[in-house]
Amino acid sequence: MNVVTKRIYDEPGHNDGTRVLVDRVWPRGVRKEDAQLDDWVKDVAPSTELRKWFGHDPDRFDEFADRYRQELNTSEGHEALQRLKEALTGNRLTLLTATKDLENSHVTVLSDVVRE
Repeated sequence: MNVVTKRIYDEPGHNDGTRVLVDRVWPRGVRKEDAQLDDWVKDVAPSTELRKWFGHDPDRFDEFADRYRQELNTSEGHEALQRLKEALTGNRLTLLTATKDLENSHVTVLSDVVRE
């Protein structure tokens, strides 16, 4: 499976495949009818507590990634991952987020987990 990450604010591409928003909170300035999503799996996003602790601080990313993987390794995390995989309709999955720094965000960790 080919998994890619994009910002929800980027224009949808013809080769995006299944487009899934993986943020817990709906992104500002995006109308639901304009988002061109196949699904919104908010339960696969990091917990509010973890997200607030991380604060998008690159120095905390490694520990954030470890904690996030632990959250995904719970029964709730497995259910959310299963829902994400069920949303897949082809061979390409585009994980969408509102975060500005894709490299140091939960979508980087999530894309690795989905590929595993």
